Amino acid sequence: MRRLARKAYCVGSDLGRRLPLLLALVLVPLTCVPAASQLLRQSAPDFVLRSVAGENVRLSEHLGEVIIINFWASWCGPCRQEMPLLDELYGRYQRAGLTLLSVNLDDDKERAIEMAKTLAVSYPVLLDDRKEVSRSYHVGSMPSTVLIDREGVIRYVSEGFKPGYERRYIEQLRELLNQ
Repeated sequence: MRRLARKAYCVGSDLGRRLPLLLALVLVPLTCVPAASQLLRQSAPDFVLRSVAGENVRLSEHLGEVIIINFWASWCGPCRQEMPLLDELYGRYQRAGLTLLSVNLDDDKERAIEMAKTLAVSYPVLLDDRKEVSRSYHVGSMPSTVLIDREGVIRYVSEGFKPGYERRYIEQLRELLNQ
């Protein structure tokens, strides 16, 4: 599971300059950084993002559907493993009311577009170049996957990916799609 970098760069190479930053990072209580799992049973934050196809996609327009939001980046190996499996789930459950929105966090949108093309995903790939949506969902690990019920409530959060996690998604999806 890879953690997102917070773009805090130290100038210079001596430890004296870096030590205060390192101490601050170590001494900050973990409760200060909310985990994505704290969003469980809460309304999913609404957003609008542009897709790689050029259209705007608004989460709230999919109210009444079961939604998977998958946060990923091109540099993330587990993301590359998970995306084809998500595409398979999307193909299997789309007719039952599943929507899958893929949110890319790369600074370079061309990398996102290339990876989506290479993996031939059929679901929308959205660009979160300002990282506002990922912050509102407290994304701290890549990939992060959020399942939202038909009423817009977050029901499941998965951080990271290992083979076999897709079985958890299927279990959760079947429950949500049957409600």
